[in-house]
Amino acid sequence: MERINPSARADRYGSRINRAQSPWRALTVPYVTIMLGSLLPVLFLADVMPMVPPVAFLFLLGWRIMRPGLLPLWVGVPLGAFDDLFSGQPFGSAVLLWSLTMIALEAIEARFPWRGFWQDWFTAGLAIVLYIIAAMVISGAPITPFQLVAAMPQIALSVLIYPVLARVVARLDQFRLARSRRIG
Repeated sequence: MERINPSARADRYGSRINRAQSPWRALTVPYVTIMLGSLLPVLFLADVMPMVPPVAFLFLLGWRIMRPGLLPLWVGVPLGAFDDLFSGQPFGSAVLLWSLTMIALEAIEARFPWRGFWQDWFTAGLAIVLYIIAAMVISGAPITPFQLVAAMPQIALSVLIYPVLARVVARLDQFRLARSRRIG
């Protein structure tokens, strides 16, 4: 009788059994992606009007909407401070706006625990529009009809790109929760 080496035989699910998630990955991926989103607009410069969406804010929305319990309510303060250092906004504007966004999303989550794609996109779109307009007000820019028209491409691009970034967040969440090493 021929003996079969169990380690040589790989079944369909054997590679996933008895694996643990990396705690480092599980804890840091959301924060690192939001912080990289704060650094990304530095690479793109627009001299006349803003065109680059607030990528870090979109990642914050994506993580908060896709995984409601993952980010604590107070996370708007340190991540907003990091974003303020690189965005060119007055220091404290993202701290305030991100914290208010986290509180508003928490209230929406408590009121509507059942959600779908369209409700999430509408919620994120409303948050994006309010965030960009509030950032204009906090920055001290005069809010004129011309300023609002100049901000429309950034607002439209931000709202339209949110589902793509939500998909990226879903992939990053799969990476975050992937099993990486064998136990025992």
